[in-house]
Amino acid sequence: MKELDKTDLKILKLLQQNARMPMTELAEKVGLSTTPVTERVRRLERENMITGYHARLNPHALGQGLLVFVEIKLRSKSGNIFEDFRREVSMIPQILECHLVSGEYDYLIKVRLPDMSAYRDMLGNILLHLPAAAESRSYVVMEEVKEDIMLNLDG
Repeated sequence: MKELDKTDLKILKLLQQNARMPMTELAEKVGLSTTPVTERVRRLERENMITGYHARLNPHALGQGLLVFVEIKLRSKSGNIFEDFRREVSMIPQILECHLVSGEYDYLIKVRLPDMSAYRDMLGNILLHLPAAAESRSYVVMEEVKEDIMLNLDG
């Protein structure tokens, strides 16, 4: 993988801020012509520095205002339990993120739902029926103080 120079980092910063920026505008902002900037962006995509372009949606406006973090503890940690758990979790569309973590619990899950009733249903009928799920602890978000998808590229 090629080392990123200052121009690559500037391109990444600008695309994080506005992925729909035309290549002509991006080229102007980084001080290059359109062709070399387009080539750099394609290289960054090939090297998996850029993994996609997404629209950022407002969950509240779309009826998904409840944000909950759930810790899940597994009853067993042998065999294919982790693989089975990952496979099942990846098929649940309400789960936005799932992370294997250190500590008392095994997984931290981020869920978006319409309301508490939908969460209660999901917890009882889906999350606690995941392979080897033994215990859960939920944290209902009362206020979203900061949520950012932009990486700090300033070193």
